[in-house]
Amino acid sequence: MSRLTKFDVVSIEDLETSDIERVFALADGFAEQLDRGKQVTTAAGLIMATLFYEPSTRTRLSFESAMHRLGGAVISSADMQASSAAKGESLADTVRVVAGYADLIVLRHPHDGAARVAAEYAPCPVLNAGDGSREHPTQTLCDLFILRKKKGHLKGLTVALCGDLKFGRTVHSLIYALARFGANIVAVPNSGMNVPDYVLER
Repeated sequence: MSRLTKFDVVSIEDLETSDIERVFALADGFAEQLDRGKQVTTAAGLIMATLFYEPSTRTRLSFESAMHRLGGAVISSADMQASSAAKGESLADTVRVVAGYADLIVLRHPHDGAARVAAEYAPCPVLNAGDGSREHPTQTLCDLFILRKKKGHLKGLTVALCGDLKFGRTVHSLIYALARFGANIVAVPNSGMNVPDYVLER
């Protein structure tokens, strides 16, 4: 049974603005400790499982290295296509089983809504590392953190978002978060890759 409170981050909107600011404060503190050569033990005794149903290098390794830097441990299935999923095991069953081994699950999945399903069935916290074309909230936290570091604040920035704004899950999460901080968002999509109506409405 996980020793962490059941708090899932499937959408950036699962976090209040105060939660985001607290994440930034914690990140600043961890960075300062690591820069001074101090050992961080915040996650000591905790195990994180990474379940990546589609290829990833940077995202998976960033999660795994972060957990190690915080003093925790990582278990991972290098290729979910060669896991029990290949034998027909459902995502719901997989996360229930994996939750018996880990305190936290990080999931990347090619299908829209998969992270929400995992969060519903896993008794431990689930972090969405990208699901289909929907969202990628943890990437948004990184983007916001860098913007804040470079600009000194997030409120009222003018931010241009370019490229694939239709299927880019990182962009969708970022739009939701920037709007919350009162940003002026300028969309510059590739042809036919406009921001979806459901994103604009939300």
